Amino acid sequence: MGDGWTMRKMWVGAGVAVALGMGFVMLLVVGVYLVAGDLAGGAGGGAKKLAKGSVPAVYQPIVQKWGNLCPAINPALLAAQLYQESGFDPKAQSAATAQGIAQFIPGTWAVHGVDGDGDGDRDVWDPEDAIPSAASYDCSLASYVKSVPGNPTENMLASYNAGPDAVIRYQGVPPYEETRNYVKTITTLEKSFAAPTTRVDPSEQAAGAIAYAQKKLGTLYLWGGNGTPEQGGRFDCSGLTKAAYESVGIKLPRVANDQYNAGPHPGRDELLPGDLVFFSDDLTNSRAIRHVGIYVGGGYMIDAPRTGAVIRFDPIDTPDYFGATRVTEDGAKALPTTV
Repeated sequence: MGDGWTMRKMWVGAGVAVALGMGFVMLLVVGVYLVAGDLAGGAGGGAKKLAKGSVPAVYQPIVQKWGNLCPAINPALLAAQLYQESGFDPKAQSAATAQGIAQFIPGTWAVHGVDGDGDGDRDVWDPEDAIPSAASYDCSLASYVKSVPGNPTENMLASYNAGPDAVIRYQGVPPYEETRNYVKTITTLEKSFAAPTTRVDPSEQAAGAIAYAQKKLGTLYLWGGNGTPEQGGRFDCSGLTKAAYESVGIKLPRVANDQYNAGPHPGRDELLPGDLVFFSDDLTNSRAIRHVGIYVGGGYMIDAPRTGAVIRFDPIDTPDYFGATRVTEDGAKALPTTV
């Protein structure tokens, strides 16, 4: 800890040295991306396991179990639906009367709600009933359209959005913009809830995001800061990462725990510059994430740490290190605006 602190003091305190040092870091970034572009493959298919902490620990066993109910779904896909619908909030209620963690409307619940925990009732507000019901409903839809050609999962999702009769009529995903966007959104979000089975592709925009954050070194932290002129160009942690990626055309959500879902999750030994790195006091629940930074290599990130501190380099290998996200453009676009 002492050596890391000395290094951070040196970097923050020496402006010219920082500029020269970051010039080297940017060369490193370019080199890493040239190599990674040749080596990296996309996230693999096959059996999906949930990424570390992507589902709150209290729900993870239920999602893992019921996500394997039929071949058209998997735990990561089911998790993506729950996140899209409610952000894993069992008390969520929409203006359209959709209720609970899976956002069932009363009419659909009356037909498709199941007693998932075997306690003798079907409670839309109880995740132990609602999550199994969501899986069961998905599988019922998949069974209804099983004779339709094409991808069974995409046909199921289209049925969920547009109704199974439309899928049968069009013999696949209907040509409705809303339905096609829904299918793409859920299948993209699925990747952020699945543990990668192979190395994941580096983001082409990552070096630009680092360059943006680099220019903000030494800027005083501001809670809720988005870097606006009215705020003196100051940021908090997720405001900085949001602005950094927005500078290269990728729009992230405002808060760190939603930014975690903007792409797949490389392991610690697979990190590349530009990955977002996250920190939490609860390492089993991505919804509890409280801090984020931009990885620059060598075990360090650029981050906006806290009130009274400036944007600086900090080590990532601390007890509260949660994990990382390799931001993708499709992943960011798939995130709901409110969860």
